[in-house]
Amino acid sequence: MKKISVLAFSIALMLTGCNSGGQQAVTEEVQVPQVKVQTVYLQSVEQEQIYTGSIAPFSRNMISSYQATMRIDKIMVEVGDYVTAGQLLVRMEETNYLQAKMQIENLKVDLGRVEALYQSGGVSKQQLDQLKVQLGVAQESLDNLEKNTFLRSPVNGTVTMRNFDNGDLTGGQPILQVQQLNPLKVSINVQEVYYPLVKTQMTASIRLESYPNEVFEGKVRLVYPTIDPITHTFTTEIVVNNREMKIRPGMFARVAFNFGSVEHVVVPDVAVIKQSGINDRFVYVLNDDNTVTYTKVTLGQRLGNRYEILSGINDGDRVVTAGMNRIVDGSTVAVIP
Repeated sequence: MKKISVLAFSIALMLTGCNSGGQQAVTEEVQVPQVKVQTVYLQSVEQEQIYTGSIAPFSRNMISSYQATMRIDKIMVEVGDYVTAGQLLVRMEETNYLQAKMQIENLKVDLGRVEALYQSGGVSKQQLDQLKVQLGVAQESLDNLEKNTFLRSPVNGTVTMRNFDNGDLTGGQPILQVQQLNPLKVSINVQEVYYPLVKTQMTASIRLESYPNEVFEGKVRLVYPTIDPITHTFTTEIVVNNREMKIRPGMFARVAFNFGSVEHVVVPDVAVIKQSGINDRFVYVLNDDNTVTYTKVTLGQRLGNRYEILSGINDGDRVVTAGMNRIVDGSTVAVIP
């Protein structure tokens, strides 16, 4: 009887051990994260890139006098007036100018006398040369004073700001602003991957919210030579013809470049993960040993429910499309249909 009890106890221990091992195996199998994956391939992607910016004048000139205490005698134009290069816009108080002009006339008379004395041996050549230098300096001063007394437009443009009235003291502030409105320009920031493709005189299509059914043609005027290390973009300036004066500075513009077609990997948008706190994007790539690698990618265009990938993964890679919240870099996973 005792032998039978010992045998029964031994069998019970064996059964308990077998059941415990089975439960452990089942538990370990359940703990392997299950994911869905999709193989990604190279596809032909039309490289139309759209950027936004604001229309700006081609040039912006502040009309002012360098003499802070000068009084405005007369302003010849009003806001909205079209002016031409060299046109008189403002006449300042002329007292200083007239005094300097009179001084020039007196110096010229003195020079004539000294030259006559020099011819007769009454003065030295050094005295004559000193007077000539004095006259030259006075003439330069007069020319400069003339520019700051009679203020002219440096460009063909439109008066867009007026800060004073006739009789005001300027206090060194701009009196008028003249903007060149034909052509106009818009500056955009382009991703660094396109830096080799953007060239001066390259055409761009420009759309404005004010004219939703029209497309304006622009041309690249400037490509800045540096890349912003934070945004990884470079500034490009596009000019647009404005002969009809329909476009105005400040208008919101969408600028489109067509870089042709290229072969790039395309992935489902659900596979792309935005890293919290930074602007980087990642995907999980499935390896042959059923582990996953957390891989940084550079996004191109959004194509409906897919993303163009500029760098980071290759043709034929398998990316995780579901179950990403249960895995980390290096996790072993079970792929499900």
